[in-house]
Amino acid sequence: MTTTPRSPRLLLLSTVVLAVTGVALLGVPHGQEQPSPAPPAHATTAPSSAANVPPASKPSAGTAPSTPSAASTPSAVESALPPHGEGVAGDPAVQRNLEAAWPADLPSNDERELLADGRSLLRADATGVGRAKWPEVFHDSDQAVAPAFATARFRIQAAIARRDGSPDKAVVHLVWAGTDRGGTFTDLRITDWFFTRTFQKGAATWTPQPRT
Repeated sequence: MTTTPRSPRLLLLSTVVLAVTGVALLGVPHGQEQPSPAPPAHATTAPSSAANVPPASKPSAGTAPSTPSAASTPSAVESALPPHGEGVAGDPAVQRNLEAAWPADLPSNDERELLADGRSLLRADATGVGRAKWPEVFHDSDQAVAPAFATARFRIQAAIARRDGSPDKAVVHLVWAGTDRGGTFTDLRITDWFFTRTFQKGAATWTPQPRT
């Protein structure tokens, strides 16, 4: 089988092009690169979660985390959220966004109490650990309950406690990550726990609202 020889004119043209290219490269100062073309723009989708929905949205206490609509998402909060799968390193950014989106409005001692109780309730709800402490919330606390999430792969990424429309009502807004029984890991989950302040013998206590 034979091939047709290349045209001498084509070879000459190729040589000229290579020569011009070499001269142009010599004119670029050493160590200076030519700017690369700007990448094409792509539409992006903000991650769901943390700081996407203010506590005022009031999902049912202890219910499965939900992802709010983009219409209620503060753009400033979205832009600073870490990407999904960032791990523990991204948790401080989630906490900062929560605090920036909803400034503190409770006395520090009330906030500490609510945060401790909210974290305990979420852990008990997700992993089954510590349900006996909250019989008014978990009516099955005296029964063996298969945990929905593995204790070893559960972590609270961020939490805030804020008033819920009244000085005697509050909500603890938590963002968390966990691996479910099917082995699927998901972060930036959202759960709200609601509390009312009651007074017994002159002492104020924050009581979690029972499930409905």
